[in-house]
Amino acid sequence: MMKTPAIVGLMLGLLPAAACVASERPNIMVFLVDDMGVMDTSVPFLTDDQGHPKLYPLNDFYRTPNMDRLSQRGIRFNHFYAMSVCSPTRNSIMTGQNAARHRSTNWINPRKNNAGPHGAPDWNWGGLTERDVTLPAVLRANGYKTMHVGKAHFAPEGHKGSDPLNLGFDINVAGAAFGAPGSYYAQEGYGRLNKRKHHAVPHLDKYHGSDTFLTEALTLEAKRLVAEAAGGNKPFYLYFSHYAVHAPFDSDPRFAAHYKDSGKPAKAQAFATLIEGMDKSLGDMLDQFDELGIAENTLVLFLGDNGSDAPLGDQHQVACAAPLRGKKGAHYDGGMRVPFIAAWAKPDSTQSMQERLPIPAGKIQSQVAAVQDLFPTILELADAPAPRGHVVDGSPLQTLLTGKPDPQRKEQFLMHYPHGPHRSNYFTSWRDGDWKVVYHTLPNEKTTGGFVQFDGGHYELFNLADDPFESTNLAESHPQELTRMMQGLIAQLQAHDALYPVDDAGHELRPQLP
Repeated sequence: MMKTPAIVGLMLGLLPAAACVASERPNIMVFLVDDMGVMDTSVPFLTDDQGHPKLYPLNDFYRTPNMDRLSQRGIRFNHFYAMSVCSPTRNSIMTGQNAARHRSTNWINPRKNNAGPHGAPDWNWGGLTERDVTLPAVLRANGYKTMHVGKAHFAPEGHKGSDPLNLGFDINVAGAAFGAPGSYYAQEGYGRLNKRKHHAVPHLDKYHGSDTFLTEALTLEAKRLVAEAAGGNKPFYLYFSHYAVHAPFDSDPRFAAHYKDSGKPAKAQAFATLIEGMDKSLGDMLDQFDELGIAENTLVLFLGDNGSDAPLGDQHQVACAAPLRGKKGAHYDGGMRVPFIAAWAKPDSTQSMQERLPIPAGKIQSQVAAVQDLFPTILELADAPAPRGHVVDGSPLQTLLTGKPDPQRKEQFLMHYPHGPHRSNYFTSWRDGDWKVVYHTLPNEKTTGGFVQFDGGHYELFNLADDPFESTNLAESHPQELTRMMQGLIAQLQAHDALYPVDDAGHELRPQLP
């Protein structure tokens, strides 16, 4: 294990003695699901005109009773945004910064720089380093036991940030440079015994040769670590990051029978089994907290890392995230809106921590929030301030978590993707209130996979209040609004010190006003 970095040692030296008393601060579990969009659940996150939850056909396809159990104990957000690909989101959770600022703006290929032919040449392919201020490092410096289970994908192979132990975690189980597992099957050594050896999930040898599905193996490891931590004198931070429901779409045999008569393609059925297995894992963790007598002191934050990648239709259409348009990697909301639920593992209004953060049961919060908000939210709960000089783009969610509106909070989200070819290419998306603009740096460019990025010029403009499913481009009919939104988009990129794609001569391709 790496020695404690100098900045962490300094913070420990400044720590008041009372800050390490476990009983005064909550245990926290971030339960992160890979490639799970807002519609990949039986829990309705979308609402009708009156703000009531509304079921759609995809909600009837999936089975997530434990997500429902968690949402009935707490609050769910229906406008919660993540970056539309995974590493940018993960590094935003770790740093509290928008990807445009930390500059890991693409998924990190573990073996080669994947900026793309016109991609920003100085983007942060190297990901996080041991010198970065990270959420687990700050928590550890302030008396928390920090545990990582599952997918990491913070940095490429050969870089120290590829090992969570170098980023502030005391323990790492199964985290490595890659983002997709070699296999979900223990009979294949989770990839070690098939052609995807370079993606073999580490640290799980004791399950090899058994019938223990990867999702279950990770859950057993997380439960073991929580049981050990519960007997200590520190609160814990568990970052439980499932490889599910990322491809390969290996069917979980425990749940396959539930979908065989669904009429959906085999890969879509397999995806649904991954969803249900993830949901069982969530329920097992809730049961574990209860059995250990720590549920009242444990906050659960459940979310996905980008929009759905269910094998149902094209990423620019209404398909796998229906009625939303788009999927993972896309500039539409289907690629960026994810489920987010916050709840005490066992609500108890008389418990002191819950008195300080009373989370109402079964509520829906409709204000815009995003992944970079987790960093300041968790640090405020843990009474663990970020070091001076570290820029945090996120805002604490405490007011929203109580079910109240936060009039000081701006309804904004920036997604910057100066890369290609990969699904949607070279785009920036900016939401401000009800309006959303998408700027396409290189319209009409085809990717190697044959997908066309966009076939209508540089600009798309939507009013999400009138057109929540982004069906009508208003760029031509609302020129003044388009100009205002593009001014905001350009200003945001400048404020985040963003990088840009380049032309063949290496000149930056910055967004232009219409």
